[in-house]
Amino acid sequence: MQMADTARAQPVRRLHPGPIRVMHWINAIMILIMIGSGFKIYENQPIFSWIRFPAFLLIGGDPEVAYKYNSDPGFGGALQWHFMAMWFVVINGLAYLTYGFATGRLRRKMLPIRPREVLETIREALRFRLSHDDITVYNAVQKLLYIGIILVVIMQVTSGLAIWKPVQFSSLMYLFRNFETARVVHFLGMSAICLFLAVHVTLALVAPRTLLAMITGGPPVSDPQLTPIVATPNAQPGE
Repeated sequence: MQMADTARAQPVRRLHPGPIRVMHWINAIMILIMIGSGFKIYENQPIFSWIRFPAFLLIGGDPEVAYKYNSDPGFGGALQWHFMAMWFVVINGLAYLTYGFATGRLRRKMLPIRPREVLETIREALRFRLSHDDITVYNAVQKLLYIGIILVVIMQVTSGLAIWKPVQFSSLMYLFRNFETARVVHFLGMSAICLFLAVHVTLALVAPRTLLAMITGGPPVSDPQLTPIVATPNAQPGE
């Protein structure tokens, strides 16, 4: 007995599914709040006296709150903004990693990273020949940057907790040897995040389709995890 010819089209999804877009924009807002409030906290107790930030970049708060901390106006509010954004970043980050591992998105988008491809991408970028024709595929440098910024954020959370509660999180403080080293690591991590944002925004402006894709979802792409069901024509039972 012959089987009827049947075929089912492979399911498709957007380049950036809804959960990814929501988490991306939540993270973008919270990171900006953390940077602005972090600048204000830094201004109250600078690590390097020659590094200061302009007032328009600072996020403080109600000056009345600051007096409870016996510090400059806005410092207490900056701490509150910083802690609020921190918990959003932590929860949002855990959700992103969970989603990425569960769906295989992190593996598909970020791996593999080959040194030869990284060097070639850098050479193309220096020659202004870097192509943005296919926004569904990350180049080697993009993969490296995205994995690197995930690791930096993890380090920021770790050093931030150590600075916030050095006694309660003494095991974390041990990783940085002492309080001042933890502050320096936290400052350098913040600098790395600012540099990443500058590059990220510049690339988004150079290739506006990438920015639009993070709003609309981008072009439809086939889901490599789902295999289309296609029956073999005229197949006999048992074959």
